[in-house]
Amino acid sequence: MPAASTRTALTVLGTVGAVGAGAAIWGIGIERYLFTVRFHEVPVLPDGAAPIRVLHLSDAHMAPWQHRKQRWIAALAELQPDLIVNTGDNMGHDDGLRGLRAAYDPLRGIPGFFVHGSNDHASPSPRNPFKYFLGPSKAEPTWEPLDTQALDRYLTDELGWLDLNNRTGSVDAGGLRVGAFGVSDAHRGWDRLEVLPEQVEALRAGAPDLTIGVTHAPYRRVLDDFVDLGADVVFAGHTHGGQVRVPGFGALVANCDIPLKQARGLSEWTHLGRTVPLNVSAGLGHSIYAPVRFACRPEASLLTLIPRRGQQHP
Repeated sequence: MPAASTRTALTVLGTVGAVGAGAAIWGIGIERYLFTVRFHEVPVLPDGAAPIRVLHLSDAHMAPWQHRKQRWIAALAELQPDLIVNTGDNMGHDDGLRGLRAAYDPLRGIPGFFVHGSNDHASPSPRNPFKYFLGPSKAEPTWEPLDTQALDRYLTDELGWLDLNNRTGSVDAGGLRVGAFGVSDAHRGWDRLEVLPEQVEALRAGAPDLTIGVTHAPYRRVLDDFVDLGADVVFAGHTHGGQVRVPGFGALVANCDIPLKQARGLSEWTHLGRTVPLNVSAGLGHSIYAPVRFACRPEASLLTLIPRRGQQHP
C-alpha cells in the first residue's frame, strides 16, 4: 500500500491532469466554435443624428475548410449593419480567399473600411505558442507570401470597402458622412503615422459627421496619434482577446503593448486630455497551428453609434 502522502500526490496529479485535459477538450473542440456577437451602444454622433449600426470584423484567419465559421459570418448580414469595419488578418491559408467569399459575400454593397494585418500578406507558420508569453511575437525571417492583391481586389472592387492602409477615405452610411483614417499592421512596423496628418486635414475639409480610426494592432503609439488626429472612435483587432484567458483575471498576453485589461472589448483611450471610445475585437479565428480558444469566444461586434447627449433622432 502506498503511503498517505504518496496517495495524496497521485490524487493531486490526477486531478490536475484531468482538469488540463478537460480544458484542452473545451478550448480545442468546443469553445473555438462558440461564435458570439458583442453588442455595444456608443455615444459619439452629433445631436439629432440617427443611430447607425457598425459591424466590426477582425482576425478571421480564414481557411477554406472552415465552413462553420463561414456560415456564421455570412449570417451577420441579418443584423443589417449600416457600416462594416474590418481590422485585418482575414487570411489564414493560401486558399483563404475562397472561404472569405463564402463568409463575406452576403455583406456585399454595405459600405466599409479595412486595413491589413500581417496574415493578409503571409501564410501562418508553425511556431511555439508559449513564446507569446514572453512578449510580442517577432517577424519571421522568411515567410510564404499570399496573394494580397487578389484579397484587396475582392474587398474593394466586389464588396465596395475602402482601403485605409496608411490612408484616409469617407463613405455615406446610415444617412451620415463617415470619414476614416487608418494604418497598416503596426505589429510589423508597417504603420506610417507620419503620412496621416496632411491627409486628415483634407478629410476634414469634407466636413464628415463622424471620424473613425482603424488599425489592426492597437499599439499605444497608434492609439495616441489617432486620438490626436481627431478620431471620434477607434477600432482595432490583433490581440485575439488573449485567445486563452483566465476566468476572473482575463488576458495573459495581448501580443502588443496595450494594457491587458483592454485586450478585448469596448473601453476608452486617453491622450493629452482627450478621451475616445476604443473597441478591440477578440476576433473570429485563430492560426491553423494554434486551434484553441479558452474563456475567449470568437466574436464580432455590433456597435450602435448614438448622439453624444443621448438625443434620439426624431
